[in-house]
Amino acid sequence: MEIETLKTPNTNPEYTDQEEGKSKSPYQLALRRFMKNKLAVLGVITMVIIIALSFSAPLLTDHSPTKTNMLMIEQPPSDEHILGTDGSGRDNWSRLLYGSRVSLIVGFSAMFFTVLIGVVLGSLSGYYGGFIDALIMRFTDLILALPFLVLALTIMSLVENITVALFVTIIALVSWPTLTRLVRGSFLSLREQEFVLGARAIGASDRRIVFRHMIPNAIGPIVVNATLMVAIMIIAEAGLSFIGMGIPQPQPTWGNMLNEALSVRILRQHWYTWIPPGLCILVTVLAINFIGDGLRDAFDPKSNQR
Repeated sequence: MEIETLKTPNTNPEYTDQEEGKSKSPYQLALRRFMKNKLAVLGVITMVIIIALSFSAPLLTDHSPTKTNMLMIEQPPSDEHILGTDGSGRDNWSRLLYGSRVSLIVGFSAMFFTVLIGVVLGSLSGYYGGFIDALIMRFTDLILALPFLVLALTIMSLVENITVALFVTIIALVSWPTLTRLVRGSFLSLREQEFVLGARAIGASDRRIVFRHMIPNAIGPIVVNATLMVAIMIIAEAGLSFIGMGIPQPQPTWGNMLNEALSVRILRQHWYTWIPPGLCILVTVLAINFIGDGLRDAFDPKSNQR
């Protein structure tokens, strides 16, 4: 007599991930875990809206963000000027839209060059070790010993005309040490793994080992830190521009708009000048942090966010 047994489905999330992992790549599984994080998805949607608004600025306003009108100084919100005008008669709505372009370009560009420097130096230090590691790490320790703002302000004070490109360069040159240490630590761990030792044993070149084996396995922490770094760069631009040491007027940025709040009278009476850019910075930074948290959970194999 045959006994028929019923198989109950296994609802264990880890078991499900293992079963799906047989047919899906690690990046597909990471994307699946990321999409389950509602805050991360909300952050992506928010960033898409902000980027779309920034690049649609010519369609959303007819006013120039840099043109002054001394007859329209500090005007309250109206049909012609949705957010009023600033102390030079410039349209605040126009400056908010065009300023988002500059702030986002600064954030992403500074992040890109910081990651580039950090990955190159961290890879060299962690892979080769020895004298190269000691030299790079001692230089990294030297930069870390200097406060970020003090070092950035010192360099900017030596430059007469600060452009967006120059500002990005300065920020990137003082922001790479933390990522360099992170990449170095990952490479020190990876270079002793069996797949790296095997690649080296069959005669693979250092370039192939680094780019085909080590960087792909260290990409998770790099992507997470790069994402969070965008928020840090946007805050750095806003803070330095707020105290008058960032991108100068009349170039619109969210930090430059906050600079208007240095006057107590404007701070109290003209809220429409500084609250909108402040909210834009807050929402953008929160959205990027949500995305960074989602990426961290997605790339971390030990994460409980399934």
